[in-house]
Amino acid sequence: MATVAAAKDKYRSFLDDEADNVQWRHGAPPSYDDVNQLFEQGRTKEWKEGSLEEIVQNAIKTWEMELSHKVRLQDFKSINHEKFNLIVNGREGLKGEEALKMGSYNALLKNSLPKEFQYYKADEESFESSHEAFRSAFPRGFAWEVIHVYSGPPLIAFKFRHWGIFEGPFKGHAPTGETVEFYGIATVKV
Repeated sequence: MATVAAAKDKYRSFLDDEADNVQWRHGAPPSYDDVNQLFEQGRTKEWKEGSLEEIVQNAIKTWEMELSHKVRLQDFKSINHEKFNLIVNGREGLKGEEALKMGSYNALLKNSLPKEFQYYKADEESFESSHEAFRSAFPRGFAWEVIHVYSGPPLIAFKFRHWGIFEGPFKGHAPTGETVEFYGIATVKV
């Protein structure tokens, strides 16, 4: 959901100070200018600089950037490569290489519902097709914010909000201009 360009990003680490040998999916670091603007206009919380809430929020944004735009797991700085395990809704966990191969949308939206109840079928999408579908539907991106942090390190539990404006077609559905949003609870072990 980002366009390719080099720009300083205040919400994501390891984007502007990368070594020349990092392999970027589109040849260069992405720009998050559009989604950052959407975030700043639509966020419901503005966390104090250096607070645990801000640190968690920016860490998750950094991880998402790496998962979406870096080609090799060895270039990720936001995770412990050996210990990383992405578990969503009680599914079997995904190691870093598995999540990287699937892509963020497929890794996060894969589910075990019967096929007739799955509108989005992660098993039928590639990394590229999933990103194209969501970039098309949400051209300004899908913003993300921390709403509340329930516990501090080493196991951080938090509530988040994810939203975007449905401004482009999505799998045969015409855009409505409506805000699409959802809330969730997550944990991260540091």
